[in-house]
Amino acid sequence: MKNTTTIYNAVLAIAGSDSGGCAGIQADIKSISANDGFATTAITAITAQNTLGVNAIYPIPTVEIKNQIAAVLTDINIGAIKIGMLQSTQIIKTVTDSLRAYNNIPVVLDPVMVASSGHNLLDNSALEALKLLLPIATLITPNIPEALVLLNIDTISPENMPEMAKKIGKTYKTSVLLKGGHLENCTSLMDVLYVYDTDSLHNFSKTQIDTKNTHGTGCTLSSAIATHIALGCTLKDAVQKGITYTHQAIVAGKRKELGQGNGPVNHFYKLY
Repeated sequence: MKNTTTIYNAVLAIAGSDSGGCAGIQADIKSISANDGFATTAITAITAQNTLGVNAIYPIPTVEIKNQIAAVLTDINIGAIKIGMLQSTQIIKTVTDSLRAYNNIPVVLDPVMVASSGHNLLDNSALEALKLLLPIATLITPNIPEALVLLNIDTISPENMPEMAKKIGKTYKTSVLLKGGHLENCTSLMDVLYVYDTDSLHNFSKTQIDTKNTHGTGCTLSSAIATHIALGCTLKDAVQKGITYTHQAIVAGKRKELGQGNGPVNHFYKLY
């Protein structure tokens, strides 16, 4: 009987570290692992944060970010890349330059600008640099506040979400998952996927969950989508699987408690 080997479905997460374990690279690792991927990482910043908020951000030197990315990509067969918090112009440019030689690897980019606590996670001067990074992504996953910044507008309604998702995609030449979780006074929420290559729109509806444990949902969702892309799913199917997983993780974690503020989702609910 021959010995057979299988290759890990590896995903590279490029993001900041959350000392509280709810979001950032910690959420990425949990989400990738829970969705049957193998998580590799390049850490862009260390944050001092907990469930109550972000107290401080310590950027990693750009040469070390470059070294981390190179170490992973020159050795490990990466099926997809997830990008989260980049924070500064220098870090954004470093990541952009590091990925130029690997444009065959799908990229899911969560354009992290503001933490759920309201803390600014992106320097104002870095916004234009981030906009230049967006076209290299296979998919970007902005929430409503981030979409407002990308479009330079004041409001988005449930009715015009498809139009706005398409406008972001056309502007930045990439596919877009516009997340509706920040819409107010809605019992049923909608996420809208605009697929740039096919110029098509797809709606995903979900029930809003009454819970404060949503810290790290954006990281969790984007990492889950990247993992399913690495597993061979189409973009639409990867988004659907990622949304379903994240929604179920929120439901499973809604009555759990961690710290005094906004807790995490239950990433490993399938194990219990």
